[in-house]
Amino acid sequence: MKVFRFFFPQVILFAFLILASCKEEKNDVPVQEEHKYTNELANETSPYLLQHAHNPVNWRPWGQEPLNDAKKENKLVLVSIGYSSCHWCHVMEEETFEDEEVAKVMNENFVSIKVDREERPDVDQIYMTALQLISGNGGWPLNVITLPNGKPLYGGTYHTKEQWTQVLTKINDLYKNDPKKAEEYADMVAAGIAEANTIVPTNKKSEISKTVLVENVEKWKKFWDLEKGGDQGTQKFMIPVNLMFLLDYAILENDVNTRSHVKTTLDKMLLGGVYDHVAGGFFRYSTDADWKIPHFEKMLYDNAQALSLYSKAYTVFGDVEYQKLVSEMFEFLQREMKGNSEGYYAALDADTEGEEGKFYVWEQNELKKALGSDFDLFAKYYSVNEKEAWEENKYVLRRNSDDVDFLESEKMDESKLSTLKQEWKNKLLNARNTRPRPGIDDKVITSWNALLINGLVDAYKAFGQQKFLTEAEKIFQFLENNSFKNGRLVHTYKEGSSQNQGFLEDYSYLANAALQLYSVTFDEKYHDFADRLTKEAYDRFFDDTTGMFFYNESDELIAKIVKTDDGVLPSPNAVMAKNLFLLGHIDYNKEYLESSKQMLASMQPLVAESPASYSKWNALSLNNVYPYFEIAVVGKDVKPVINGLNQKYLPNTLIVGSDSKSELPLFEDRFIDGETYIYVCQNTTCKLPVKTVNEALNQMANF
Repeated sequence: MKVFRFFFPQVILFAFLILASCKEEKNDVPVQEEHKYTNELANETSPYLLQHAHNPVNWRPWGQEPLNDAKKENKLVLVSIGYSSCHWCHVMEEETFEDEEVAKVMNENFVSIKVDREERPDVDQIYMTALQLISGNGGWPLNVITLPNGKPLYGGTYHTKEQWTQVLTKINDLYKNDPKKAEEYADMVAAGIAEANTIVPTNKKSEISKTVLVENVEKWKKFWDLEKGGDQGTQKFMIPVNLMFLLDYAILENDVNTRSHVKTTLDKMLLGGVYDHVAGGFFRYSTDADWKIPHFEKMLYDNAQALSLYSKAYTVFGDVEYQKLVSEMFEFLQREMKGNSEGYYAALDADTEGEEGKFYVWEQNELKKALGSDFDLFAKYYSVNEKEAWEENKYVLRRNSDDVDFLESEKMDESKLSTLKQEWKNKLLNARNTRPRPGIDDKVITSWNALLINGLVDAYKAFGQQKFLTEAEKIFQFLENNSFKNGRLVHTYKEGSSQNQGFLEDYSYLANAALQLYSVTFDEKYHDFADRLTKEAYDRFFDDTTGMFFYNESDELIAKIVKTDDGVLPSPNAVMAKNLFLLGHIDYNKEYLESSKQMLASMQPLVAESPASYSKWNALSLNNVYPYFEIAVVGKDVKPVINGLNQKYLPNTLIVGSDSKSELPLFEDRFIDGETYIYVCQNTTCKLPVKTVNEALNQMANF
């Protein structure tokens, strides 16, 4: 999907748009109560849909049946999209959708559909594209009014009750009084959605060059915040896929400025309030340019990718703070985002008892009570002073300096500070655990758990600790057992759920995770699973016309989606292209390599237009324009040798191993009983085998 940089001609009325990121109040303790209203959402398992199950609005879940009913009754369709940790979704529910007068207007004139965007990201993407075309903006809750055929007539985000009632009345009047005009406008928006998902194939592979890649990064540099990290802006998302690309680029291009920018960003995020200094884990984003005050929801996909990012960064910078952070994040994920199974939950809410951040922020008297005589030193370390207070004299813990500066100013040794920090965290964690907890969205999302597998594998590579790999394999086994049936993946798993949709991101992310597991376990079942998922993706999603992959399999929506840009999640098409590249090198599959390069070539115009939105494609460009190495380790001591290689930062390098005879091309006729050899190859040409990591690194340096 293209990144929008324009406004669609606005024919329709107005759009009350308040861009906000979101959260919903929930309670872990089930309460039996009588409800005046109950709609069809009561039969769903999504926490977000269940939140609206007792609205006076006759909500229905997404499906063909409500659309058919709209056609029979000649009613407009109201599609309202959100997610469980969305603050403004919850506000609009309380203010508007629980209001009986508003519900009366909706029920009499519209067929109303509620969608959990995490269950149906395809529906969300279609109508988010519509909103961007109509208004140039986007956000959640996403409220779209469509014709009975699903084509959008109006799009907006959060509305007050008065605004929403006005919108409903005017749009319904337009449809009743001038249906031809309404249909013409909806057709125009639908055409725009289809065009936004059009990729023009090209054979100009010459456009994939180091010169073009460097130009793209130089263009991007103009928007970097060199002092505070990240890109310039009043809000900041960490976007790990961007930073991982820039880290690879900095090493391969020997770009000191890019390397410095990545380090600054990593450090500012680690020190800031966007990281939870008590329990571990990153919040979704910073509401300011300084990484100080977060929006307080915690998403699995952010923390999964942050594991990868900081693990890889450790192998470059050797910063022990990064190792500590990875360990804290792992503990947080196991403690707070994992249920009784091996799958990990989607999100933790920002709100508790209707108040955003209540679970996470502190008043001074609470800190003094928990910490006692340590409070003054703690306050210096975590910036607890009147100047740094947030709302209502509450504090978000953050650090204004690193440990080196603090130790020097306090004349303290490192071991003493480390002991104190652990004591402080234990005391505050105990105090926090007495508070009402934020709600949890307990869906197990396949693609997000696949990202977590990658994060754990990267942590295992960087630190060599078996616990990371063991957990990664458990998650994979869970997904294989529960989310993969008869060759088909489902996007979300929850006991009792009727969801049966799987999307390109599920296939591409899980195939990539399987390849990562293969690279460290040497177990060919992971390679075979990745190859199977890739073939399934071809069968279900491939577009012969463009050489790209559709996001969704069915034709139920008003347009087919081709998702090519990154956001908080990497582009599923770019991940697919990377998988083809990896399998092409492992299996010497020239067709896969050619398809990968064809996809990359077709993306060059869009990548050049907005480099920051296509980092996963930029990363694939690195693989194509800088020397790419294949390292095959074969023999009885394959594990320690590969562990030694993985603890070096080796971008643009495929490392695989086998401790037995294998028919895979990289290992064929290379196994010698009782010996271990390292083969360093490039473009199907290999150096003579060597036995040590240092010898292999020397061959790479002098290839």
